[in-house]
Amino acid sequence: MAQDFIPLQIAVLTLSDTRTLAEDKSGDTLIKLLQEAGHQLAERQLIPDDVYQMRAVVSQWIADPAIQVILTTGGTGFTGRDSTPEALRPLFDTEIEGFGELFRQVSYDEIGSSTIQSRCLAGLANRTAIFCLPGSTGACKTGWNNILQEQLDARHKPCNFVGILLHGKQLHS
Repeated sequence: MAQDFIPLQIAVLTLSDTRTLAEDKSGDTLIKLLQEAGHQLAERQLIPDDVYQMRAVVSQWIADPAIQVILTTGGTGFTGRDSTPEALRPLFDTEIEGFGELFRQVSYDEIGSSTIQSRCLAGLANRTAIFCLPGSTGACKTGWNNILQEQLDARHKPCNFVGILLHGKQLHS
């Protein structure tokens, strides 16, 4: 028997000291991609690349039973105030090590060795998946199209994150 598609509630957080929501092409791209895949936008925010503001917003979303997935964009490099890994890693109950590894592998075909400067990461916290992507629109497309679209689809075999995320969490249609 074939598994049905299950739409997830996904929150999008852009981390930037220079952009506004009107200029947030990466956030817009993630929203377009998740909605085209059949998921629903639960919330969206843009905040400065500040460790404590990131932790506050993401902690609130982790605690919200209606949100199954959090996508962040920005703050994963080595320049300026890039601090997404330092801010969010302590919130994870379990780190998804393979996400960053696979992202860099897939990204290598597009940008070569420059992918080594991406510190993207992912983890699970309170049965919420948190995926931290670089701030470029291209990187958001790469992460979604090559990893997240399948892993957030209950029909993808042999495994995906949907069952983990929905077990014990509220499902909204």
